[in-house]
Amino acid sequence: MMRIFLVVWALVLCWPAFGGVRVVVPSHDIARGAMIAQSDLTFGTVANDVMSGTITAMNDLVGMQARRTLRAGETLRTEDVRRPTLVTKGSTVSMSFEAPGIVLTATGKAMSEGGLGETVTVQNPASYRMISAVVVGPGQVRAQAGGPRLADVQR
Repeated sequence: MMRIFLVVWALVLCWPAFGGVRVVVPSHDIARGAMIAQSDLTFGTVANDVMSGTITAMNDLVGMQARRTLRAGETLRTEDVRRPTLVTKGSTVSMSFEAPGIVLTATGKAMSEGGLGETVTVQNPASYRMISAVVVGPGQVRAQAGGPRLADVQR
């Protein structure tokens, strides 16, 4: 009877090793700024009490860019990756503004960096005004219609 009790007790203590949550982990170290491919990833298992934001699906990582060096076997969180940078700070971008019946385009200087769908600040070189725009492609942003304008830059 004592032997059965000890076997059951050992199983209870070891149960987290048998169970757990399947998460995505790097199969090798991934450098900061590198694009993540499916071949860079594998699955691992962690205890049932995973932190919120832990990535469990490979599709959430493929095509993303590492914000920091990702170590092999470490769990990954949504803050560890970002969409690829399409607009870099200081680069010249093509701005567009569309309203019913009119399309305006101009060039501007990006004052922040961003990926597809992210909001960046762009300086109009003619007026030195700062506007908020959404990244729509490599070196291309779209000004937000009717959005609040950022403060003017002093000359």
